[in-house]
Amino acid sequence: MPRVESALRAMLTEGRWRPGERLPNEVALAAELGVGRSSVREAVRLLAHDGLVEVRHGSGTYAARPPAPAGEGDMRRLLRRARLREVYEVRRALEVEAARLAAGRIRPEDIGRLRDHLALREKRAGDDPSAFVDADLAFHRTVVELSGNAVLLGLFTSVLPVLREALVEMVSHEPALPDVSCAHAELLDGLARGDADTAIAATVSHLEAVMELFGSDSDSASESNSSSDTSELESDNSEKEVAAP
Repeated sequence: MPRVESALRAMLTEGRWRPGERLPNEVALAAELGVGRSSVREAVRLLAHDGLVEVRHGSGTYAARPPAPAGEGDMRRLLRRARLREVYEVRRALEVEAARLAAGRIRPEDIGRLRDHLALREKRAGDDPSAFVDADLAFHRTVVELSGNAVLLGLFTSVLPVLREALVEMVSHEPALPDVSCAHAELLDGLARGDADTAIAATVSHLEAVMELFGSDSDSASESNSSSDTSELESDNSEKEVAAP
């Protein structure tokens, strides 16, 4: 799906459709790009979210305006990653404790449910982002459910809509996402053996591997600001030394 979005974004950038001009329908675009209609639909939704197209129900999809300048696009990406990092901080707070509790309370019959969810997650990898995220969250929600803590489950369920939206956006926009399939398998193995330490370590590994991606931009910006501040300070000191009697 990211390939479909990139292709349509490039067409808009190259001016294939003028602002206000109607794009071909889903069937025509799907045939041109060699993909399914659902992939086109999801790509159009993301482009509409970025303000590049306007979807008019009952009428069609229209080019909204020229794509944002690179600087504006970079800022949008930074803001999206900052939001995703906050979502993952909440996930870490809830899911690490859920893994610890579930390791001590899981029953043999529960392992089969988790294996089924994990198999579906692996099957959906590379498919439509929404379908993959739904399979991924079903696995993690089951882990929280198996913690046996109703309050913890209630908290996790309450943030699911925001979490799902953020994850679909992440899978759609972030081509450099790390492969955390092994961490998911290790989490299942730890739970199956009742090993809380392994389950916790796998949960932390999986979440922090993704969080490192979100921190890279802010860390770079921080280093850049620090370097700039240092240069300004050195410049000020130099001026004072020259002006000193």
